[in-house]
Amino acid sequence: MRIEPARARDVEALADAWVALAAEQRAHGSHLEAAANRERIRESMAHHVVEESCLVARRADASDGDGSGGDDGFVGFVTFSVDGGGYELDATRGTVENLFVRAGSRGAGVGASLLSAAEDALAARGVDVVSLEVLARNGRAREFYDREGYVEQRVVVEKRVDVETDTKGNLGE
Repeated sequence: MRIEPARARDVEALADAWVALAAEQRAHGSHLEAAANRERIRESMAHHVVEESCLVARRADASDGDGSGGDDGFVGFVTFSVDGGGYELDATRGTVENLFVRAGSRGAGVGASLLSAAEDALAARGVDVVSLEVLARNGRAREFYDREGYVEQRVVVEKRVDVETDTKGNLGE
């Protein structure tokens, strides 16, 4: 396997892979619509390519994607950024935004290699800490990030507004 910067010719495959990722995340409670966001994510992926903030994993035996029609061996990708924030912090933070490995290549170290390469790229850009989000109900992903040394730093909670609670409707009583 080889990890390399994504190229302009990868944008459509990246958008397709992101749609697959978003669709899979629905099973873990994500509210993100997959196919409905394809055009927006295609534009985002093009931006990541230009900013050199997207890496792809390809099988080592794949062609170099020179347009000759051969198999480019795309098996996964990672996108990342340096947080601009606006707040003064005591550490420069980078964010891994998306990490995806095609189903047939999972469990072979592709995700770990992509994550490590993104961490190295962020470190080269002056980042002190790397953060990412993972859905609470995605146990497999949480276990993966735990093995990679990530620890909970912030917890986000949500509820539906139509859910009854002990205090709902009892205000002013």
